[in-house]
Amino acid sequence: MSEYGFELSLCAHLERERTGVLARQLGGGVHAPGNRVLDVVHVEPGPSFDERAAITERRIPDPAIRGPAGPGRARPWRGALPDDLRDESARRIADACVDRGFFERERRGSREYLRQTARYPDDWFGRVLAVENKPDLGTPGDLERQLRLDVSLALVDAVVLATESHVTGAHLNRIPDAVGVWRYHPESGELDVVRDPQPLAVDDPGVELLDEHPARTDVAVVDAAEKRGARRRLAERAYGKGWRTFALPDCERVAPDADPVADHATLPYCTHHDRVVDPARDCGTDCPGHQPADAPDVDLDAERDAHGAWIRDPDGRRTRQSGLDAFE
Repeated sequence: MSEYGFELSLCAHLERERTGVLARQLGGGVHAPGNRVLDVVHVEPGPSFDERAAITERRIPDPAIRGPAGPGRARPWRGALPDDLRDESARRIADACVDRGFFERERRGSREYLRQTARYPDDWFGRVLAVENKPDLGTPGDLERQLRLDVSLALVDAVVLATESHVTGAHLNRIPDAVGVWRYHPESGELDVVRDPQPLAVDDPGVELLDEHPARTDVAVVDAAEKRGARRRLAERAYGKGWRTFALPDCERVAPDADPVADHATLPYCTHHDRVVDPARDCGTDCPGHQPADAPDVDLDAERDAHGAWIRDPDGRRTRQSGLDAFE
């Protein structure tokens, strides 16, 4: 199985076995989020998870969360968002928040005002787990470097390496002691815990790798407050994105119910290749098994709603007056 198929199969397994929110391919840095992409992120619900879920099924932009707007009273629209935003960015974020039900918009004469529809619950998420997928430990690539970066930054509460390979003592010696190890078998859906992860110091400052040069390595010390904000952004991205980010291909050979392990989740399983495929890379007219047909009629959002903590189309907190308002 490809690394892509391994990742989807593991997500289906974790969704079945754990409560919370799962997402794939999220930036795992603070000052340089794109320098580290986390394969899988699992976010456990916190005490106020239901309050967060009731606001919107989509990601709430971080500037709107940390800005001066609140549910108490309406503010002129520009004063509801942080001063460090450019006006065009502030406008885009304001419109997005109104569309997602986090802001209400009202008109007073010629002026536009915004108000939060609900208090943002900072404790809506709990423990955050990052999973690095490496099905074949015979081709580790930058695995050791990536895991050491995760441990030194400690943005998440725990890090796990998931593999299909037999794990030896030599493998364990090459990765940080704090990293847990799972052996996952996609064909059977069984997961064996080789080593439990150790808790990381998320409340302490961390060290983030920014860039590497032949003569030097650039790093940044990330303080506790920066990490708290980054963890919130990571949890919000996970809530809004999920792990079903693929579209089923327009091909007769796709059989989304053919994978016997993912019994509750639709995966892009191909009968020609006899495995889960990456529709964005593996499918199309260049594939020798391509047979043009309409894509299967599957509602992936409905699946996510039925099998996870995420809530599709929540009631929201918008008032009736605001809901009927059409700002122009």
